[in-house]
Amino acid sequence: MFQVGCLCACYLAKRGHEVEVYEYRDDIRKSEFVRGRTINLSLSARGIQALKAVGLGDKLVSSHGIPMKGRLIHNLDGSRHAIPYDPRHDQVCTYSVSRKYLNEFLLNATEKDFNVKLHFNHKLINANLQEGCMTFQLMVTNETVMRSADLIVGADGAFSTVRRHFMKSPMFNFSQTYIEHGYVELCMPPGEDGEFVMEPNYLHIWPRGTFMMIAMPNQDRSWTITLFMPLTQFQVLDCPTRLLKFFKQQFLDSVPLIGKRRLVTDFFATKPSTLLSIKCNPYHLSSRTVIIGDAAHAMVPFYGQGMNAGFEDCRLLDQLLHRYEDIAVVLKEFSAIRNTDAEAICDLAMYNYLEMRDLVNRRSFLLRRKVDNLLFRLLPKIWIPLYTSVAFTTVGYRQCMDNKCWQDKVIRWTLLALGVLGTALCAAGIYHWHRMTLTEKF
Repeated sequence: MFQVGCLCACYLAKRGHEVEVYEYRDDIRKSEFVRGRTINLSLSARGIQALKAVGLGDKLVSSHGIPMKGRLIHNLDGSRHAIPYDPRHDQVCTYSVSRKYLNEFLLNATEKDFNVKLHFNHKLINANLQEGCMTFQLMVTNETVMRSADLIVGADGAFSTVRRHFMKSPMFNFSQTYIEHGYVELCMPPGEDGEFVMEPNYLHIWPRGTFMMIAMPNQDRSWTITLFMPLTQFQVLDCPTRLLKFFKQQFLDSVPLIGKRRLVTDFFATKPSTLLSIKCNPYHLSSRTVIIGDAAHAMVPFYGQGMNAGFEDCRLLDQLLHRYEDIAVVLKEFSAIRNTDAEAICDLAMYNYLEMRDLVNRRSFLLRRKVDNLLFRLLPKIWIPLYTSVAFTTVGYRQCMDNKCWQDKVIRWTLLALGVLGTALCAAGIYHWHRMTLTEKF
């Protein structure tokens, strides 16, 4: 997870350490074609706070962030309705950030503002993490070079090479789960006037029960569209005719905005990508190595917290470095504190896919949301809706989940009490009516 590695480098350099970053890929600032995913990133409170701690938050938001103040739901019948993130004041928002812009921004800041040495085209092929030794292969010349460090930070993504070396050590737990859904990315270009063709300050969602499509705004006034769907359903769309028929049935309003030709071209340009969730524990190995970001807790993208959680890792690690002098204690505490929260957000991300593709159109969900918003307005320090606590606070993810469980219990018991009370009042009314009827007869 390149962004997390850069931010962690900034934190360590700010503390006066000599920091070097080794990256397998080319320098994206010098390359037109960028390998890897291009799903837009959603920057929220946790990520912004982590960036602000090294002086980068305000600059990134102002130069590269497009505010999204809520969800805009596109129904099958063509109707639409907005679900604001903050119905009270309409003040909070997340920010749509281009992955490429963010990477370039962090690379420039890491290199120029914090004097970190960047090494590209270096592939990690071997390591002795206990000793802090690494062997890299130079992708251009195929030479190998040896490097050593007092602390190795593995921020090398969901398929982490550093984490693979952890798996050789005893007492390291690891699990990965692929979901049966994948995704394909499309692009909705700007209008003829060069402006957005849809309302720009929303996350647009087309929920369809077992699948969904989302759209996030870009700075060039285009939209990055992502279709999430069961992989088996992607296989059915094997020709332009079936693809266009499917889109006209499910996402009719998007077809003229994307354009038929572009839709077909983008859809068949690549195969659907897979989605997985990774949990492991601990996140450190002795006092020499720690993994952060997706290397430690990869998650499906449906809560928009993957990057934010990774940035929060950097902030937490920095706080622990400030609190303790012994690096061994720092890394042990990081594993103990972070694992519970990281596993919680992995689970919440899985749940939010169900919410986004199905629940947002159900009356029970909309009613519950109204209840949550009402109680939040009346009791803002006691009753915080789940999404609000996850996206717009820095409360631990596990606590956010526990609060949601407590809120569910309160509502269940309240409904039960109201049901019992209603039954009792109904019974009393029937009894009174029966007594009155007997009195009239006699």
